[in-house]
Amino acid sequence: MRTISFIIAAAVLTICKAASPQLRFAWKQVDYAWDTPADRENAIKAGQFVQEHNLILGLARWKNKLFITVPRWKNGVASSLNYVDVDGAQDQILKPYPSMKDNLVPDDAKELPSNSSIISVFRVYVDPCDRLWVMDSGLADIFGAGNQIAGPSLVVFDLNTDQLLHRYFFKVSDMKEDSFFANVVIDVDKDTCDNAFAYIPDLGAYGVVVYSLKQNDSWRISHHYFHFEPLAGQYKVGGIEFQWTDGVFALALSEPREHGYRTMFFHAFSSTKEFCVSTELLRNYTHIDKHEAFHDFKLLGDRGERTQSSASFYDPKTSVLFYTQVNRDGVGCWNVNKPYTPETNPLLFSDPILYEFPNDLKVDDEGTLWLLTDKLPRFLYKSLDPNEVNFRIFSINTTEAIAGTACQ
Repeated sequence: MRTISFIIAAAVLTICKAASPQLRFAWKQVDYAWDTPADRENAIKAGQFVQEHNLILGLARWKNKLFITVPRWKNGVASSLNYVDVDGAQDQILKPYPSMKDNLVPDDAKELPSNSSIISVFRVYVDPCDRLWVMDSGLADIFGAGNQIAGPSLVVFDLNTDQLLHRYFFKVSDMKEDSFFANVVIDVDKDTCDNAFAYIPDLGAYGVVVYSLKQNDSWRISHHYFHFEPLAGQYKVGGIEFQWTDGVFALALSEPREHGYRTMFFHAFSSTKEFCVSTELLRNYTHIDKHEAFHDFKLLGDRGERTQSSASFYDPKTSVLFYTQVNRDGVGCWNVNKPYTPETNPLLFSDPILYEFPNDLKVDDEGTLWLLTDKLPRFLYKSLDPNEVNFRIFSINTTEAIAGTACQ
């Protein structure tokens, strides 16, 4: 009798278990599509390609292209902005975008080789107008000597032609001594593409920079909620303990709401709390009373212990905010129509091997959630084993991901 009960219970658990993401791409090490084999060998000899120093970090999908970034954490990163074919092989090599020439920049360069050159990219964003927005930090060998080849800039490409549309360098007033820009989200409607706004978090100096494409101008916003939490700076991932003081990093935009403005959800990396603010305030910040505006930033709630998150993305189809869970090796979610509590922020899936350090996630226009994991702490503080899979990308339909959970 007990055996039968056990079988029934096991069957129920199997049926109720949430859908698991599909493994789409996996790599042991990063390599690129070189023009010739000789180019690869010459880059290795010149120290421009040190394979073990290349780590994938960010992603975004456009049609059959899945963009993948490789920041210049260490020396020898051959190409920082790349893509793979969505329907291609699971371990296909990365294709530099827009070309290898635009990416293969010496770590000790003194200036930007050309206006379309890419130095070091963490996150990218595809907008509804078929444009790729690239946040280029301009900093090479970040974890080593540190060479600021060029100032931080926004780089915009036309995805239909692969041509550079625009490059905007941040103003001195946008930056502080400890500024570090690694993410970008775009606020635009496909019917008014020229009226786009970019929101760029400054995780190092605790601010957000707003850029208006129409005005070709930018301004900086400061707030207490952009800072990290002192009690949330402790991490343990892959057996490695470390402490980070990263401030505001994850930004996510809702669909247009009252008067056409969106809600921006945000949180510091080293934090377990979520906040929000209307983009009306962000867009018009230079013309409003800063003291009054302080109270327009709202605390939504707390996810609970060990819920630090590196990235988030809002899915309008399900009204769900998806986010990474780096300390819990997985992905969490919150339905924006519910209160913000630990109970309404379930862990959708988790695995210490498959999802070790989930770094970035996006939801594409087909309602597919894409997740990238990369073992970043091992890469920074120890080393990656070239004989095991170190980088993975998964996908899952957003509706399937939340089925049977508090986010449904």
